[in-house]
Amino acid sequence: MSCDPATWTLTQRVTTESGQIAWDVLGEGPPVVLVHGTPGRSVLWRNVAPVLAERFTVYALDLLGFGQSERFVEQKLSVRVHGAVLAELVREWGLNEPALVGHDIGGAAVLRAHLLEGTPARKIALVDAVVLRPWITATTQHIKAHFDVYATMPTHIFREVVAAHLRTATEIPMDAQVFAAYFDQWEGDLGHRLWLRNVRGFDEQDTADFDPLLERMTTPTRIVWGERDRWLPVEVSAVLQARLPDADRIVIAGAGHFSPEDQPTEVARALAEFV
Repeated sequence: MSCDPATWTLTQRVTTESGQIAWDVLGEGPPVVLVHGTPGRSVLWRNVAPVLAERFTVYALDLLGFGQSERFVEQKLSVRVHGAVLAELVREWGLNEPALVGHDIGGAAVLRAHLLEGTPARKIALVDAVVLRPWITATTQHIKAHFDVYATMPTHIFREVVAAHLRTATEIPMDAQVFAAYFDQWEGDLGHRLWLRNVRGFDEQDTADFDPLLERMTTPTRIVWGERDRWLPVEVSAVLQARLPDADRIVIAGAGHFSPEDQPTEVARALAEFV
């Protein structure tokens, strides 16, 4: 795996019950699993994973339907599916109580795997994570409410709408190469339809399912949040900390929703000292 966003690649493949997952591993030590969110891919961790790999065995994956994992328009994707796939991967890799790190819907997948699928974890880190409702952004809510309009919208116009949305994920503007590393998977007519496939699968019931279990979750948890997160405001992280019996919280200055992109050194430090 390379820290260059243009050459980031995952070299290994595993077929799960839901589809093929691209993944990779680096480093030695206790296992740590990094789970990205939407509309990203594992490139989010490119400057975090090598730091963690100095002390840990780090597993990185592209969620089903993202990046180099299996992707097609008819896929039935949801937080529920991502949680089940993550649980299956942890079993496939033979990991005993790994640390699970989830960003955005990756955080919800981690919690579903742990709380509902029975995946053991020694530590959990939630990075700008989808946990508490409401979590669907205003842009995505609008797309869901006017789905037919966006489905029939000329692709070049739809592209500008969702590209503008992605640019609000960081506090520090992404340069062209970094932006392309995230957005190339959503380009063209296929990307248009794949983005709408994701939107179709967003259902806040998938986090409501584990919501009653949060107060009873004794797994040590670290909440890491961008101070300038415009998708899930930092105030959400304080509410989440109050809901969890064994949680602390680190707010990352100068970071937006994609805090590992904005401030990878600070995020890596927050994770390494915890997991």
